[in-house]
Amino acid sequence: MKAIVLEQRGAAGVALREVPEPTCPPGWARVRMLAASVNRVDLYMRDNGAGITHSLPLIMGVDGVGEILEAPSESGLVPGDLAILYPYEFCGHCRPCLAGDQPLCHTAQILGEHRNGTFTEQVVIPPRSIIKLAPDADTDQAAVLGTAYLTAWRMVFGKAPVGPGTVVLIQGAGGGVAYGAMQLAQMAGARVIVTTTGPDKIAHFTGLGLEVIDYAQSDVARSVLALTNGEGADLVIDNVGERTWPGSLRALCRGGHLVTCGATTGAHPSADIQRLFVRQLTVHGSTMGSMDEFRRLVRTWSELHFTPRIDRAYPLAEVPAAFARLEERTRMGKILIRIAHPN
Repeated sequence: MKAIVLEQRGAAGVALREVPEPTCPPGWARVRMLAASVNRVDLYMRDNGAGITHSLPLIMGVDGVGEILEAPSESGLVPGDLAILYPYEFCGHCRPCLAGDQPLCHTAQILGEHRNGTFTEQVVIPPRSIIKLAPDADTDQAAVLGTAYLTAWRMVFGKAPVGPGTVVLIQGAGGGVAYGAMQLAQMAGARVIVTTTGPDKIAHFTGLGLEVIDYAQSDVARSVLALTNGEGADLVIDNVGERTWPGSLRALCRGGHLVTCGATTGAHPSADIQRLFVRQLTVHGSTMGSMDEFRRLVRTWSELHFTPRIDRAYPLAEVPAAFARLEERTRMGKILIRIAHPN
């Protein structure tokens, strides 16, 4: 079967290869992959991978959707079912798993990071990491939910859930997670302020009825304070990192919350501890979400409460081009990898 394999660090180390079909252990399911999405962590794995236990060669890809080829009878899955993959292989019996917080599983393995991933024609995975989809589900849209939108869901509805009247600032709204968070916060009735730059992006978000700050032309924190009569935002969603961190903290209201899931521009910003305790701010780290959150996300999407934005689609063989597109400033939303057509 064909797969995108990371053989060594750097762009030259990513290649389409013929690999053996994976062995399906007893009690596991075999999935024929239909589509997947590109995520920022794919670039991290390609270029660095430090801190993630893994070995090369490694099949890349964190999330995706597929068609069941085989599954144990007790799983409720049968060949031909459409299914979306939860990005984690988790044990199901450690304390976090029993508490329903699978991302904190003591032995969690993320697809495409700790174990072989989804940029391939077949994946084997425990059925507990699979959610069955309706036969007529849009597989392109489903394929982009598992990482970016699940991460956005927990950031928006997790430790500081938003609702009507909540003021939410989203930094760098053109990215996959940030765009998803914008859609979910808007769906929840929050007042959403986004930062972006470039005339096309500014026009896009303005057309959605959002308040937009051009971060290349304006001081973000001062702009947020001006828009909120000096109050600031209740919640700031920031996956940019060092470049935006100081402004994110200064944009918060007293008692506000900053949620982060990434550090694209660097991982060591000033902590600004005095501001944290004087204004009683809270910082939350967040990565993807639990199976319960994933089910709620999939149900909300299937009920047409939001439509994931897909920037471009590429075939499996063109994953390197998809990676290049991920790094372009004009990108908006998710990048899709089409692998096969449903039967």
